[in-house]
Amino acid sequence: MSKYTDYNFQPFLREAIEKLGFTEPTPIQKEMIPLILKGKSAIGQAHTGTGKTHSFLIPIVERIRQDKQEVQAVIAAPTRELASQINIELQKLIEGTDIHSKLFIGGTDKQRSIDKLKTQPQIVVGTPGRIRDLVKEQALLVHTASMLVIDEADLAFDMGFIEDIDQFASQMPENLEMYVFSATIPESLQPFLKKYMTSPIHVHMDDKRPVAENIDFYLIPTRSKSKNSKLLETMNTINPYLAIIFTNTRKQADYVADFLSNNGHRVGRIHGDLTPRDRKKMMKQIRDLEFQYIVATDLAARGIDIPGVSHVINYELPQDLEFFIHRVGRTARAGNKGVAITIFEPSDEDAIARVEKMGIPFVAKDIKNGEIVEMKERHAREKREKKSDEIDRIAKSKVRKPKKVKPGYKRNMRWEMEEIKKKERKKRRRQR
Repeated sequence: MSKYTDYNFQPFLREAIEKLGFTEPTPIQKEMIPLILKGKSAIGQAHTGTGKTHSFLIPIVERIRQDKQEVQAVIAAPTRELASQINIELQKLIEGTDIHSKLFIGGTDKQRSIDKLKTQPQIVVGTPGRIRDLVKEQALLVHTASMLVIDEADLAFDMGFIEDIDQFASQMPENLEMYVFSATIPESLQPFLKKYMTSPIHVHMDDKRPVAENIDFYLIPTRSKSKNSKLLETMNTINPYLAIIFTNTRKQADYVADFLSNNGHRVGRIHGDLTPRDRKKMMKQIRDLEFQYIVATDLAARGIDIPGVSHVINYELPQDLEFFIHRVGRTARAGNKGVAITIFEPSDEDAIARVEKMGIPFVAKDIKNGEIVEMKERHAREKREKKSDEIDRIAKSKVRKPKKVKPGYKRNMRWEMEEIKKKERKKRRRQR
């Protein structure tokens, strides 16, 4: 199907999709929607920002029986923020219908969650631990659900949630349809997938440059300045709608956020040390555009959808370089353009070279007189040296030592080689 109007969706769903402004499905949506509509278990492997949330929400909503007041679909996400975001998007699709959904996440009152379950929702969205607890308490009845979605499965595995999912998935029907979405499918996830999925269809969006299309990648050296000074200089030069500054640790995130606050910037912060209440409050402030800058750890790169991010700043490169893709994927979403700035020190050169091999087209930039300007290519000197070596080799190959040597023959050979080099350089200049 090339357009959303080509699908034979129910009128309320067609209207909701139109209201969202969706006209053409993204590649992952084109692949996954028909599979879920037919009830075929599948693994959707796609990077962040590809539209995978709606690739499962839309067909699930289409399949819900409004006359059956029982759990029909369970959607598990590894972080509270991601589960909340999925629920927000779900509400837009089911508004004005008799479809009931409930959000169950950690950090909220468990008894209140149990009280909400006097009537079973048709769609459950939540974090694995909280869903498991409610199933264990026999408050949430998942034995009627035919569909289970696991979003960001590799992150769920990394965070140790696969056991929780296993516990409630085992209470679900034998012919359970499972839909697993993940940026990567690590080998360690395979036993779990094999347990619940028999010959699933593997949809792999094979895009080596998943986020590079609408993003400009700037590489800014610290030179003789401290990283903090360069960050401030960068922030004073750009005027972002909303920028996320990434650090590797919670401690570093607080350090950078405090430094920026002391220098007159009002910044938000997102990391794992925030209490559930603080995180909820912070996300509301971010959505209300109270901050122009947010300092975050990699949790935000995977587990949170922050709309309107125009810039991403890497204060430091991630320890796991795969996270570079997830970080920069926070910007240039939904067809918008974005800028990803990486502030680097000489010790980062090896890591940058590895990121370049992942298909990231860095452009060397620096800040001069309050403007971001293009620099000579980082590898320019290296290339010049290579060219020089090549011309030397050509000259040496053309000048031979005479069979009978005379006094001064070495000087004559050097002179001859210099002449050949001059001609070779002229020839190359003309070619350029």
